[in-house]
Amino acid sequence: MKYEDFLQCSQLDKTQLLAWAKQTLLDDAPNAIPSLPAPPMLMFDRIITIEHNGRRGRIVAEQDIDLDAWYFLCHFSNDPVQPGCLGVDAIWQLLGMYCALRGATGSGRALGCKEVDFFGQIRPHDTMVTYDVSIRRYSSIQGNAVVIGNGTVAVDGEQIYSVSDARVGVFDGIRYDDYPARSKNSTGGVLKR
Repeated sequence: MKYEDFLQCSQLDKTQLLAWAKQTLLDDAPNAIPSLPAPPMLMFDRIITIEHNGRRGRIVAEQDIDLDAWYFLCHFSNDPVQPGCLGVDAIWQLLGMYCALRGATGSGRALGCKEVDFFGQIRPHDTMVTYDVSIRRYSSIQGNAVVIGNGTVAVDGEQIYSVSDARVGVFDGIRYDDYPARSKNSTGGVLKR
């Protein structure tokens, strides 16, 4: 896919998401775009809506539930449920994607959120999860980008979580692409303020 077409995407299928996770989706990216995690940490199978409206927007994704998903096998073996933190991570993954789809380059990092409310659960015999993120504000300054959004998580059409003011930033100079070698970015710590 050409970078110009990528920036105009309104949907992405599983093959495209997997190529994005491998950084093989684009033929002509101007720089490294924020990565998606590869399975099993990639928390959705398709993006069904991508909308831009100035500094605001929306991104909606769907995840098909597998009876033998890795998290059901260990969380908990006698009471399987998808960990709620994975739903929150899916919201952050989508916010990072949104930055890339707006032209941000660099590495995406979750920066937090205000409130997370869990009032339901995802079980092995559920069918589909929908992640719906309303972008409140997208900003890009000197090559870095920040996005803030409110997200909901629904299972089989019923909302079960909400996440308010989730934030993701995209930053140059923090990528650790020579893993597992010891190098400049091979250890963590506080990002430059």
